[in-house]
Amino acid sequence: MNNYLFKQLRFVRDSTIKQVKEISEEEARTVPRGFNNNILWNLGHILLVHEKFSFALANEKMELPKHFAEVFAPGTMPEHWGTQVPGLNEILLLLSMQIERTGQTLEHRLEEKLEEPFVTSAGLELLAVKECLSFCIYHEGMHFAAIKAIKQQL
Repeated sequence: MNNYLFKQLRFVRDSTIKQVKEISEEEARTVPRGFNNNILWNLGHILLVHEKFSFALANEKMELPKHFAEVFAPGTMPEHWGTQVPGLNEILLLLSMQIERTGQTLEHRLEEKLEEPFVTSAGLELLAVKECLSFCIYHEGMHFAAIKAIKQQL
């Protein structure tokens, strides 16, 4: 994985994991006043969105339990969670393995065009695999900032 995109994906992911390494399960599940979500939701959301943009849009199999979408999709919130919520350690393990899997699967497909253009919720049109991966860096950075803000309130 020599391409700069994979190096940046690894850097961002390592930074995210390092940011939450010392927090407890209880802290990860706390929604501070003024926030809609907690750290666990942000981590699961990063995982889910990366899976969609790196694998599903490239016609690869997503390797997450189906109920993750019900828990971590855009618009979901911990106050509506049922009983099938993964723990912090499970999410961290999946996050730590995801970037390597992304590189192994997509390293030689960066220039490949998507079957259909994909427009993000912010209105950005993605046309190729490399654009999806680049968007993942931006998206994770946004949620990294949210995680830092939540940590400051704990």
